[in-house]
Amino acid sequence: MIFVQSAQKIGAGLATFGLAGAAIGVGVIFAALILSVARNPNLKDDLFRLALLGFALTEAVGLFALIFAFLILFV
Repeated sequence: MIFVQSAQKIGAGLATFGLAGAAIGVGVIFAALILSVARNPNLKDDLFRLALLGFALTEAVGLFALIFAFLILFV
């Protein structure tokens, strides 16, 4: 029984690496947005829309990783 609990905690910890990847992805997206707007300010609105889409998709991956971690722990 103790081995199963240990394996669950290790698995949940490994599943949260997806959250770190999502955080890095969000940073890269908004860094690219800032650089792109600095190069071409006329496209600010279009670039911001694309950045929000990328942000939403990246955060969705992070939330999936969090859900999997909770599933491993509590199911």
